[in-house]
Amino acid sequence: MAAAAPVALPAAERGALRIADRVVAKIAARAASEVLADVPESGLVPPDRTPHASVSVRKETARVRLSVELGYPGDLGRVCGSVRRHVADRVRALTGMEVPEVAVEIERLHSATARRQSEGRVL
Repeated sequence: MAAAAPVALPAAERGALRIADRVVAKIAARAASEVLADVPESGLVPPDRTPHASVSVRKETARVRLSVELGYPGDLGRVCGSVRRHVADRVRALTGMEVPEVAVEIERLHSATARRQSEGRVL
């Protein structure tokens, strides 16, 4: 007797994929790092000061909050706009989620002047 051919189930009935918030946050932080590495003032920011992200995921929508440190002087608005666009694009491409909001908070500015002054101090 021949075995019956398996019946293909529709995709919706086979299961679901859930991407954890922390995974989306890591994707967002990495995407922000990619943009910030190309900024001319990036040499002023210590290498251990990487962007931090928090994410709120509801269904197929992710809202992202980023905390970054930037070099100063620089065009802060242009840099933040580039970060917003790139993070939204990367999260959308890698997770399939819509990203209606990417909030960028500048936690600290690093300037060449402050660095030179602190190098001259003797503690």
